[in-house]
Amino acid sequence: MASSPLNQKSNFHARSNSLPSRPHPLVTQIDEYLCRLKSNESASSSSPPLTRNLSGLRDLYELVDDLLQLPVIQQSLAQRCNDKQVNELLNESLKLLDVCGVAKDVLLQAKEDTQQLQSILRRRRGTEAGFTNETKEYFASRKKAKKLIRKSLKACKCGFAQLENDGEATFSMLREVERVTFTVFESLYSYIFGSKMESKSTNWSLVSKWMSSKRVTCEGEATETNEFEKVDAVLCTVIGNKIGKSGKMSSDDAQIELQKLESSIQDLEDGVECLLRLLIKTRVSVLNILSQEAFT
Repeated sequence: MASSPLNQKSNFHARSNSLPSRPHPLVTQIDEYLCRLKSNESASSSSPPLTRNLSGLRDLYELVDDLLQLPVIQQSLAQRCNDKQVNELLNESLKLLDVCGVAKDVLLQAKEDTQQLQSILRRRRGTEAGFTNETKEYFASRKKAKKLIRKSLKACKCGFAQLENDGEATFSMLREVERVTFTVFESLYSYIFGSKMESKSTNWSLVSKWMSSKRVTCEGEATETNEFEKVDAVLCTVIGNKIGKSGKMSSDDAQIELQKLESSIQDLEDGVECLLRLLIKTRVSVLNILSQEAFT
């Protein structure tokens, strides 16, 4: 096997009969970002860790794009333009674009739904009249989003779970970047989904979880209930009178939680939008490298 253009001591575990060469600074940086993102795979399902992970992915893809401009890396890819691994790499990049696009659409719809509910609450402050139908529409939209998430994960998860290192450092690196990217989007999907995707929480269990999180927050401790779950729960209290508060107080709670959710969605939406552009840019760079070789 030809000597790899990347350092063989990196986390990509490339195999070569040659001695390790001095690593390029970009390779070291990419390796560090991959390790950092993998260490955050079990991060809380709340917005701040997800926003940081999306920001980390953005920086990672910018480094990958810089690496793809190096002649030695372009040569390494071009030499294998007809290999099975190239097709797999490009197929997985398409799956990532689909996952990212679904996340973008779902976040956009969720933001519009929260804004609509806030507008209705402001117009009807202190009363619950007419709010039930709008809340039911919100939950119907959430149900549709969850179906899209399940469908997207089902289409993509199997392929990424079976990714194996190629044995050639450049491809191993790119496939590891794709795998870590998918893992971050899995966490984002879980956050949007609210409660665990395997479970089917009842309205009352959502309310109980929300009330528990409010008590924990008052004691100054962390809570694992994310913003989507809190909104789901507080809306149940508004339309179902599950807690002993007046309609005005329940509406105030809903307004507060909706504002928090909208802010979180905006941060995530910005990160996903930026990452989508970088995913497209990286795919185009790889395709350009392969097409140039095909015509030489």
